[in-house]
Amino acid sequence: MARWLRLCSVVDAPQPGKVMEAQAEGVAVCLANLNGELSALDNQCPHRGGPLGQGWIEGEAVVCPWHSWSFNVKTGQAEYPEQERVAVFPLKVENGAVLIDIS
Repeated sequence: MARWLRLCSVVDAPQPGKVMEAQAEGVAVCLANLNGELSALDNQCPHRGGPLGQGWIEGEAVVCPWHSWSFNVKTGQAEYPEQERVAVFPLKVENGAVLIDIS
C-alpha cells in the first residue's frame, strides 16, 4: 500500500529542464522536471555516491555532476554502464504539493 509523503510544494519544484535535491523522511531524492513532468529518483549515483539533484538534464536523463553518469528520469536506467540504475519513486501532485511514495 502506498504511503504518500510530501516532498515539496509545486511552487518550489524545479522548472522544466532542471533538477533539485529534496528529502522525505530522511531519504535523499532527486526531483527532476523533464518538459513540465516531474520525476523522483534516488539522489545517490551508484558510481561514487554523487548527488544527482545537483546535476543537470540532458535529453531524457539526469546527469551526475561528479563523473557524468546519466540515468533516465522515468526508468532510472543508466545510459552506461547498462547494468546500473537508480530507484524511481512513484510521484503525484495533489493540493499544491509534490508527494512521493518511498515504501
